[in-house]
Amino acid sequence: MLDTGFHSVPADDRIIVALDCNAAWEAIVMADALAGRAKWVKVGMTLYYAEGPAIIQMFKRRGFKVFLDLKFHDIPHQVEGAARSAAASGADMITMHTVGGQAMMEAAQRGALLGASDIGGPVPATLGITVLTSMNDETLAQTGVTRPLTEQVAALAELAMTSGISGVVASPLEASMLREILGPEAYIVTPGVRPAGAALGDQSRVMTPAEAFAAGASHIVVGRPITQAADPAAAFDAIAAEVAGL
Repeated sequence: MLDTGFHSVPADDRIIVALDCNAAWEAIVMADALAGRAKWVKVGMTLYYAEGPAIIQMFKRRGFKVFLDLKFHDIPHQVEGAARSAAASGADMITMHTVGGQAMMEAAQRGALLGASDIGGPVPATLGITVLTSMNDETLAQTGVTRPLTEQVAALAELAMTSGISGVVASPLEASMLREILGPEAYIVTPGVRPAGAALGDQSRVMTPAEAFAAGASHIVVGRPITQAADPAAAFDAIAAEVAGL
């Protein structure tokens, strides 16, 4: 078990439920089914582009923390403005692509600080996407990156740390390496987490929840194994019980 600054955080406060829905009503029904259990929900591009900032406020009013996963990637000026708007919406975590470079990530951090100041709220965690969990060495090479995937993840994580953001998003397979690079207090948020026996879907680099936390993840993102379960609340409880002692 790697040392992190997150061991004292309750297990249910380290599990982010991905609400990859097409409309607000679907997401709200699922969130209500998990009320009193899940502390975090993830709003991705599909839901955000359909509903806008109002969806974040809907979840905040219900007491959830919101991981807004829009993966900013643009010139620094645009990303600063996007991060400011995201922070002002009440999001608790926001993401950007680390391949946008140091100046862009620094701009995102500035925007997050400004947006939090605009509403007198806390600064959201700022997270850099390293390599998407749907990718492997072959698909990475198709983009012109020829060094091994793990080397790419490590290099981008170091760039994120230099840029002063809160942490990274990466496959759980790289969590242990990243914890060594980033230290115990950095956020390492890992999608690609599947309970034993669950279908992989479009993820290619996965671990179970317990394995991801043992490897050094601060938070895990779980979607379909919870949201498509016959009993989402029971599925969430099972994952929380699995990792409660870690």
